[in-house]
Amino acid sequence: MATTLCVFCGSRKGANPRFEKVAFELGTAIAAQGSSLVYGGGSVGLMGAVAEGVMSAGGEVTGVIPESLFKAEVAHQQLTSLEVVPDMHARKARMASLADAFIALPGGIGTFEELFEIWTWAQLGYHDKPVALLNVDNFYGPLLEFLDHTRRQGFIQDQCRSLLRVDEEIPALLEQLNQAIDHSGNRWSPEKI
Repeated sequence: MATTLCVFCGSRKGANPRFEKVAFELGTAIAAQGSSLVYGGGSVGLMGAVAEGVMSAGGEVTGVIPESLFKAEVAHQQLTSLEVVPDMHARKARMASLADAFIALPGGIGTFEELFEIWTWAQLGYHDKPVALLNVDNFYGPLLEFLDHTRRQGFIQDQCRSLLRVDEEIPALLEQLNQAIDHSGNRWSPEKI
């Protein structure tokens, strides 16, 4: 089954050299399983690394970038397809419509915002596509602890928390997502957003 995976990640490389290495490896693994990538269209940081990984393994990559970032010349010009959209809202909606599942790598507030929005959309029933964290070197450990604290405090239900899949290893995470994609209806309701 050909799928498209959306990856949210930093436009910087981060302090840990493994972040960039794992982003590239995730890209090669996505292509190796016959999936394609949709992402934010950047050529820098982890964004550039995951795209390069997919392309180095012969996979297809669609970038979706807001016009302002395209004009700032951070767009990756060697992708299979690059879509320029008016703004960040259009970017996220377009990536969500193209994707069968979502993975967050390490990143900053933009990555967090994308992750939390797509997870919220799943909770609200706007889509039934799987959402996951690739917890590279326990980058997301403190966040996961906070989410568990929030659940214990009664603000996140167990059912919502279980919508967020987590693994530290690429093959195991991709297997989780592939199984979830097989059982989802791949429903997407942008009119509700």
